[in-house]
Amino acid sequence: MWQQSFCLIVSVTITGSLSVSWNMKVSPVVFVPRGQDAVLGCSFTHPRQRDYSGTIAVKWLAREAAAPPFFVCSVKNDSVGGLGDCSPSDFKYSLEGDPRRGELSLLIRRVHLSDNGTYFCRVELQYWMSSDQKETQLYVTVEPQISSLSVVDMSSRGSDGAPRRLQCEAEGHPLPTVSWLSASGTPLGDRVRTSLTGPYRLVSSVPYPKEEVLTCRVESRLGGAERRYPGSNTLMITVTVCGLIVMLLLSTGVLLYMRTRGRVRSPPVHENAATARADTPPIYGNADVVENHRLQSSDCPAEGDVGLQLVYSVVSLTGDASSQRFSSRSQRQESGILYSPVNVQQ
Repeated sequence: MWQQSFCLIVSVTITGSLSVSWNMKVSPVVFVPRGQDAVLGCSFTHPRQRDYSGTIAVKWLAREAAAPPFFVCSVKNDSVGGLGDCSPSDFKYSLEGDPRRGELSLLIRRVHLSDNGTYFCRVELQYWMSSDQKETQLYVTVEPQISSLSVVDMSSRGSDGAPRRLQCEAEGHPLPTVSWLSASGTPLGDRVRTSLTGPYRLVSSVPYPKEEVLTCRVESRLGGAERRYPGSNTLMITVTVCGLIVMLLLSTGVLLYMRTRGRVRSPPVHENAATARADTPPIYGNADVVENHRLQSSDCPAEGDVGLQLVYSVVSLTGDASSQRFSSRSQRQESGILYSPVNVQQ
């Protein structure tokens, strides 16, 4: 009798243990921009988790459900010990949370496009030989970007016969669409070639037989970007160089003109003085003696340049009733001033 009772108890215990249901939750899809940290949410509950004193093993797998785990950690289900190798770290992958509270989320630092894909969260309990795993998706987003825009010489002409093509390389996730615009904003639908160069990259080109302004535009639901060829920097550099050349030519012309003008000889001073004396009437009608210092041709500076110098004359007036004489000796001589005596009789 007691043997039957013992077998019944063992049977009920094993059946109850195996029939224990898991409750596991994951985030279906996680969207994260490239370069930021991603957290793949995962949690579980078990009816007998409070009574369980064994080890909780956490495993994360990528791409395939049967793939080897790329992250593994374990912690004993008690409130005394620490998290062990499940503790937070500065590595690429680390656990976000405490498995003893059912938290199994995975932290991925600074995600790249190569991190994009399917992940599996798995938990294993030691004593009951039970485990469960669920699938989640990491979607790394990248706004449309144009990596290069340049003219490519074709080694062999294609079907369109264009020897040169303007090529636009772009990337993004989701993959963007490419369109071409003329300088007036008209779409270029003819002879556009677009092909994939990777899961997140593409290249598009149009014939470019002559120098003209074209725009490459890429768009997706995350946004858009565009670039013009030739770029504004190229045009600005061209204008600047042309402006500098014009300024240099103008400066050279001004310098040559000034030098040529400076070499022109001025007329001799004594000729101008003689002409002035001939054309100028005397101040007094009875002036008969005028003594003045005259500049000779040898006094002129070299190269015909004329030096100006202030000259004072001492005038002596003689009359019938009275006379006044002014001597040049009574005048104060100043540096840089010439004095010449002049006698005037009335």
